Amino acid sequence: MESPKNAPRPDQATTRPRAIGKFWWFALGLLLVLPVMALSRLAETIDWTILAGAPLVVSFVTFLTFRHDKRRAQSGGWRVSEGTLHFMGLAGGWPGALLAQRRYRHKSSKFTFQAVFWLVVLLHQFVALDYLLHWAFLGGVLHVIRTHTG
Repeated sequence: MESPKNAPRPDQATTRPRAIGKFWWFALGLLLVLPVMALSRLAETIDWTILAGAPLVVSFVTFLTFRHDKRRAQSGGWRVSEGTLHFMGLAGGWPGALLAQRRYRHKSSKFTFQAVFWLVVLLHQFVALDYLLHWAFLGGVLHVIRTHTG
């Protein structure tokens, strides 16, 4: 008897969610320092409930989307595209994506996915740091572009 094209691999069928290790909680805490500092500075002009709530909601929805995709992978169902998962991380859901990858062992060993995911995380770190430095880098880049396009 032939198995369906999208049937789960035998090792996938028994995969259970696992606890997220202390290392990853610590790493997440460190990775959130700059974004939280940047958001707290924005609180001077934007309501803090929006500043705190929006990233939490996006992260939670991203976490659930990774969980859904893992379940679909195990059952051979229609999958969420990697582009969608990356977009959700870029939109601010990278903390939820990080936790879901560790909890569900989903997309955590695929090199190309991990490369793009960590670039997204680094981009968030860079933007937060540059904002805290009053746009020292991006402001300089824009100044150079404006002076050369005149």
